[in-house]
Amino acid sequence: MRIVIAEDLLLLRDGLVRMLTDTGHTVVAAVDNAPDLEKAVEQHQPDLSIVDVRLPPGFRDEGLRAALAIRARTPTAPVLILSQYVERVYAAELLADGRGAVGYLLKDRVTALDEFLDVIDRVAAGGTAMDPEVIRQLFARNNRDQGIGTLTSREREVLALVAQGLSNSAICAQLVLAPPSVEKHITNILTKLDLPPADESHRRVRAVLAYLNH
Repeated sequence: MRIVIAEDLLLLRDGLVRMLTDTGHTVVAAVDNAPDLEKAVEQHQPDLSIVDVRLPPGFRDEGLRAALAIRARTPTAPVLILSQYVERVYAAELLADGRGAVGYLLKDRVTALDEFLDVIDRVAAGGTAMDPEVIRQLFARNNRDQGIGTLTSREREVLALVAQGLSNSAICAQLVLAPPSVEKHITNILTKLDLPPADESHRRVRAVLAYLNH
């Protein structure tokens, strides 16, 4: 996989380059600011961009804004956002177009190598991946909201795993459920969140977005 990295911390940037190279990927560019990120993506057309939310010059949300600009030009461009903290608005903005091929991961998760490599594979393949801690905190905040509040405890578990980007078969394995049970839970979730039939992958992203927006 050909990857562009945008991270201003030298140690983390070099660590990501080394980790990805050692696991068979090719880092075509590693930059430390948002303008260089956009130039690198335009030049190399990578399979995935890994982007820190906060980049120079302002260290606010320049990385996210650059990622959204990249997606505006190429809507299917896969982007994985790295963040130090859980920031619901950023996660929701990233998912807003409903197209998938996006992820939002806390930086602490990068050290879990197998988990991190699984996330980049899922996002590059067009899926979504939300950090489990993001999901945990958002469920705690949104527990009483209409729609979300009508979900059963099992349905909330399933939605949390959908938000992490897991497939139905992976959810079956995680929760030790039969495929028809998982399919029924997902159907119930989409019905309770009032999401009409559409392309299945987009519908799952919209379910997560509806949840984030509560």
